[in-house]
Amino acid sequence: MTPLLRFEGLGKDWFGVPAVRDLSLDIPEGQVIGVIGENGAGKSTLMNMIGGIVPPTHGRMLWRGQPYAPQGAADAKAAGIAFIHQELNLFTNLSVAENLFIDGFPRRPGLLRGLIDRRAMRDRAARILARLALDIPPDRTLDSLSPGERQLVEIARALHRDAALIIFDEPTTSLTHRETERLFQAIEGLRAEGRTVIYISHILQDVRRLADRVAVLRDGRLVGEGTIAEFDIPRMIRTMIGRDLAAVYPPRTSVPREVPVLEVQGLSAPGVIENVSFTVREGEILGLFGLMGSGRSETARILMGLDPAERGEARLRGQPLTGGPRDRVRQGLAFVTENRREEGLMMDASIRDNLTLPAIERFRGGLGLDRDRIADVAQDLRETVRLKAQDLGRQPVRALSGGNQQKVVIGKWLPTEPRLFILDEPTRGVDVGARSEIYGIADRLAAEGAGLLVISSELDELMGLCDRIVVMSRGEVVATFDRRDFEERRIIAAAFREATSAGEAA
Repeated sequence: MTPLLRFEGLGKDWFGVPAVRDLSLDIPEGQVIGVIGENGAGKSTLMNMIGGIVPPTHGRMLWRGQPYAPQGAADAKAAGIAFIHQELNLFTNLSVAENLFIDGFPRRPGLLRGLIDRRAMRDRAARILARLALDIPPDRTLDSLSPGERQLVEIARALHRDAALIIFDEPTTSLTHRETERLFQAIEGLRAEGRTVIYISHILQDVRRLADRVAVLRDGRLVGEGTIAEFDIPRMIRTMIGRDLAAVYPPRTSVPREVPVLEVQGLSAPGVIENVSFTVREGEILGLFGLMGSGRSETARILMGLDPAERGEARLRGQPLTGGPRDRVRQGLAFVTENRREEGLMMDASIRDNLTLPAIERFRGGLGLDRDRIADVAQDLRETVRLKAQDLGRQPVRALSGGNQQKVVIGKWLPTEPRLFILDEPTRGVDVGARSEIYGIADRLAAEGAGLLVISSELDELMGLCDRIVVMSRGEVVATFDRRDFEERRIIAAAFREATSAGEAA
């Protein structure tokens, strides 16, 4: 049977450096194909060739058995290919229906010919939304929808265009658990309709759940391909990174000490958090878990001085945390934000500038900055966090893979010698190999006596990494678990518990 899409010896070079090499693969019609690989493995380049964003340097593509060489995104769209990106391509100021029909509104007949037929547009939009079980009025504007609902609208637009192939690129990055389940149901519905899906994700459990087949890329090459039954998660990891990963979470090299680094007592901000109390000790990795809206990230922002608290206090090494973010950095706090692209990095600045900016005052000497010392420190940081980069001084940080960008976000704080690290979703959008390296960095920081407060939506990450886990619900601490008591069912049950049970918190 002729595959929907075929790659024959496909390759792409950038300035003589191959990003995709001699890749041959069939994409069967009516199946979900999971495409996995570490950051920099060639997944994005391959998708950009499918979408007509970049032309192949070698080889060719076939669409339904015929040569396919798109000259731009419009050609891919015309062929029946749709992309659902992490950053959705929607107009938030327009209605759901207007977003679906943005490239071709239905027109009224007769004397009113040429005017937009809004009734027809609403009726057609409602039928498409019903196929996705999306109970949203077509006249609702996008800015009033949740991220998960917006993603379903993007899928609805692909259905409106009758796309035969829909490509999802890390679609669950900013979704809640409930929204993720809804998305998965939509993808299963697409397969039931006979549509083909390429699903790209670093969350291997999701690939196992959704995919019929798996394609594994490493260093631009196809290194593994087969049915999902042939690829359990250990084999996925082994194929992706080219070696056995004995444990994603490295063994802890130290134990927490009894000396408190951070003491939070009765921290409150009305409508946000209420009476939050916990302690992080020297050498301890403390996890902060809860559902979306539980107050986890809000607590971190208050601790960093980004948002105000009405009452309560936080002490770092016995001294009250006061002032704004700059003051708290001087006091020994470091904050790895969950949004590295918008808040954690200067995307167009060099890797070196990003690595040394938080400690820039330490590099002043004579009439200006000590550039040689900056270069030396950046090089040391490169080795400490195992950063894969070509030229720290000239390469912009946006040119790095997601995992290496995250290493820059973490590494830039090391010259400030912080006593407490706050890491909010530290491995979001990061492949399994880079995750293991980030966990290793966390272990080394704890072994050196720093305290770490790790916020994550992935409970298995916290259970694998942390010494204790604090659970929040509706802005309050409702439970605390020691490592010996870690049990997924109990921790999740605590996260769903009403905040009125906070009296049970340890």
